[in-house]
Amino acid sequence: MDRSLFPARQLASHPEQACSASATTKAHRVMARLLALLALLSLLAAQPAIAQSVLRDAETEALMRDASAPIIRAAGLDERNVQVMVINDPSINAFVAGGQIVWFHSGLIAESDNLNQVQGVMAHELGHIEGGHIVRFADGAREATGIQLVSLLLGAAALAAGGGEAGMGIMAAGQQAAMGRFLTFTRTQESSADAAGARYLRTAGISGKGSLEFFKKLQNLEYRLYVPQDTYVRTHPLSRDRISALTTLYENDPAWDKPTDPALEARFQRVRAKLIGFVSEPEKTLKLYPPSDLSLPARYARAYAYHKSAYTDKALAEVEALLKASPHDPYFLELQGQVMLESGKPEAAIPPLREAVRRTNGEPLIAAMLGHALVATEDDSHLEEAERVLRNTVARDNQNPFAWYALGVVYQRKGDTARAALATAERYSMEGQNALALRHAEVALGGIQPDSPDYLRAQDIAMVSRSAMEKDRKR
Repeated sequence: MDRSLFPARQLASHPEQACSASATTKAHRVMARLLALLALLSLLAAQPAIAQSVLRDAETEALMRDASAPIIRAAGLDERNVQVMVINDPSINAFVAGGQIVWFHSGLIAESDNLNQVQGVMAHELGHIEGGHIVRFADGAREATGIQLVSLLLGAAALAAGGGEAGMGIMAAGQQAAMGRFLTFTRTQESSADAAGARYLRTAGISGKGSLEFFKKLQNLEYRLYVPQDTYVRTHPLSRDRISALTTLYENDPAWDKPTDPALEARFQRVRAKLIGFVSEPEKTLKLYPPSDLSLPARYARAYAYHKSAYTDKALAEVEALLKASPHDPYFLELQGQVMLESGKPEAAIPPLREAVRRTNGEPLIAAMLGHALVATEDDSHLEEAERVLRNTVARDNQNPFAWYALGVVYQRKGDTARAALATAERYSMEGQNALALRHAEVALGGIQPDSPDYLRAQDIAMVSRSAMEKDRKR
């Protein structure tokens, strides 16, 4: 189950309206609602962390690593094991899921005014990781479920004895008590993460101003959306209470007036503009960053907006202005290559992408795009380079389905159908398409030298896919 920054509107059910139905019928309704609530708690404890699309971007991930590193160390965690990722969701939210992954919604980054606000959210979410709240969430769900089970048994006994009204009352009281206990549990975890986040920022020497600013944003949003201000029906403490609890802590911190590193802040403004240009409708982007704004972030955002609108010349004009200001910036070069590639000019995309890969020491996400451009030329003279680039890419970051797809195309064009099947099996396995992964792994096993590393990998994929399919069948 994820631990979310922003409160749910309301989880508690409304009371049943008075009606002329019999007590037994009412009891059955309450029983059905309680069983539904039991199912909800089980779902919350076991649901997949990510349903939205993941946004992978080399520049964004590099910024998140650098911005989060001192906070991660302050939390006593190993920065090599913690990831900060972005998903395409316009809501203002962040959460942690299984493992040590902090997920930011794109909407949160777009609505943040500065990097310090994002760092405040990072610190809070790391508090959930360091506090083991992901694991302990199931404990809260089990405790609430236990209360409901007892009330169901007592209510059923009362019904069997002929006390329909009494049985219904017992069940309804059990529902209320269970949900109250569960919501108290989640609010306690959120308050704990707030306190831990404040401690991490203090240890890292990072101001808490951004954290308070962000909670004030949430408070304003709550009022606009009419989020209930009754703590009983909330998964999170009231924003005003969180602000009150944290203000004294932050204002007495020596880092209170410490500004964010200007270079890091400039990188954030670039990434924020880039993200807005990529995920927002072009009209919105151009409203936020009109052509009269000649700053680097504005040009960055407009380049993506124009590219999305198929105004290739306008997009390239913005990119050329960016490169004029910073001729060897790898991310501007990456964008130039992307626009060329996606505009049907893969040959022209290769030089800027090669330089971008070189200047980022082989950054896998940019290298995957270079491999794509090399393949897209349909020039077989590029196949050797494409294979080398893509094999290095998946060796450093094997969680990129498109890189595996491109590598499969390279092998297919070279006549190596077995390894093309293996690359395709890797892609399907990563995407959770177990039947297709198994089918292609079996093809690979039929054509690869036994006991070779590729053969053993195909065996692994086949075994994992069969196991997953069997579990699905049993469910």
